Parts: sequence; structure tokens; C-alpha cells
Amino acid sequence: MKTRTLIFCLLLLSLAAPKAYPYWIWTPKTGKWVNPKTAVKSTPKDQFDFSKGFYDENKYEYAKREFLRLIKNYPKSLEASESQYYLGLIEEARGNLYEAYQAYQKVIAKYPFSERVQEIIEREYKIGEAFTTGVKRKALGITLPVDNPAIEIFGKVIENSTYGPLAPKAQYKLGLVLKGLLRYYEAEEAFNKVIDNYPTSEWVEAAKFQIASCRAAVSRGPDYDQGSAKEAKDKFEEFVRDHPDAVLSSQAEENIDKLKEKEAKANFDIGRFYEKQKAYKAAKFYYEGVKASYPNSAWAAKAIERLEIMEKRK
Repeated sequence: MKTRTLIFCLLLLSLAAPKAYPYWIWTPKTGKWVNPKTAVKSTPKDQFDFSKGFYDENKYEYAKREFLRLIKNYPKSLEASESQYYLGLIEEARGNLYEAYQAYQKVIAKYPFSERVQEIIEREYKIGEAFTTGVKRKALGITLPVDNPAIEIFGKVIENSTYGPLAPKAQYKLGLVLKGLLRYYEAEEAFNKVIDNYPTSEWVEAAKFQIASCRAAVSRGPDYDQGSAKEAKDKFEEFVRDHPDAVLSSQAEENIDKLKEKEAKANFDIGRFYEKQKAYKAAKFYYEGVKASYPNSAWAAKAIERLEIMEKRK
């Protein structure tokens, strides 16, 4: 009797229990056991819509996982290129700008015929500009010891759109970043490319000024470089001559005055060296040069003073 009662109770429990589904199911299409919760959808469109649903709800981690699943399972589909683009949007929304740039760049590298290419170039340029304003590259919350990522990003913008509307501007900004890192020779090369590759660009005028500025910066190094100073002065004078009404011309003229002052000091110092060596003829030559070539400088007055002292020694 007890046995019958036990069997009856177990039967009732089995009927009352909710219907259970297997964790894995067999799919004849793939010939594999799959987990319904993690399986890719049957078409790339369905998978994309499923992924974008998470993106629209700002569930970026889930969206990223599903977009990656689509790319892995449908790599040649139109939706794959869109998914890669959305991976960039996700990283950008999270503030991971360098990772966003990398994701966007993969669209251009893997899907060059995507209709998103021009938009991506514009997004990459804006990310490059963000790094010029002090944004640092981070991975897992740790700042990496690398040069400004804007160098790489502007370089790719130029490469992706050699003669596109953003190319000359990116080339000029690349020069500014290099100059800011005190890499003056590389910066000068970048500015020269603005002039050579985009001669009708609005950035040519500013590039010429920056070339002269780079030359001047080199001349201000630990060891005064008289040759670089002269080149810088010549380039600033050329800029003022070619663009007399430009906004930068007044700044160029200020730089010319500073460089002339440096030249005057350098020549005065040479004169003093010869004077101390009692080579008075050579000393007089340099003092006279300072007096004649830089009459408005502070060093001209000093040169006249030394000439008078030397004259009294006779």
C-alpha cells in the first residue's frame, strides 16, 4: 500500500513540474550540438538586428559580443562590415578613443568598399584631434608609454584619403603634433608635404610659417646653430614678403627680430673671443659687422663700446 502511494505521489510531481528544455540541441543544418542561448542567428541580418538591439539599449558589452559573433560566422556579409563599424561606435561611446580608431580602421582594411569609408575617415580625424588636446591612450585603465597616437591616426587619415578634403588638414596637424613633441626635423618634413602635395590648399601659408618656426627652434638648441638661425630668418622674411597681410606675418616679424638679436650676440661673442686673444684686427671686423648689420640691437651699442676701448689702446 505504501509503495503504491509513493508511486502515485511521484507521478503527480512529474505532471506538475514545468516543462524543461535541453541545454544543448542538435541542429541538422550544421550537424552540431549548439547552445540556443549562445548560437548565432540563422541569417546575418537576424544576427545584426539582434546585436543592434543591445546597442540601441546601450548594453555595449552584449552588443560587442554579438557583433563579433556575426563577423566570425558571416565574415563576407554586408552586415559584417556594418558590425565592424558598430564596434568602433561602441568603443567611442565608452571613451576608448584609440580602440575606436583601431575598430574603424579595420573597416577600411577589410571592407574597403563599405559606404561608411568617408564617414570613418571623418571620425578618425576627430579622434586624432582629440589626442592633440591632451587625451591619453589607455588600455585596461593604464596609460601606455607611447608617442601621441595622433601621429599614427593622422597618418592613416592621409593614407586613407590621399587627396580627399581632410588630407591636407591632417598633414598639417601631423606636423603640429611632431613639432609639439620637439621632433622638429620630422615636423618640417610633414609641413613640406603640405606644400608639395597640396599646393592649392588653404594650409600652405601656415605650413610655410611653421617650417620657419621649426628652423628657429633648432637654432635655439643647447648649442647655438648659426646656420639654422639664418635659414629660419630667411624663411620668415620670405613668408612676410609673400604674405604681407597674413595674420601670421606680425608674428613672423617678431621672430625675425629675435633671430637678428641672436645673430648679433653670436657675432659680438666672436669679436670678444678674438679681442681676448689679442687678435684685434679680427675682433674689429666682427664688432664693425654687428654695428653695421644690427644697428637697432642691444649688441650694436656694446660693439661700439668695445671698438672705442680698443681704439684707446693704440
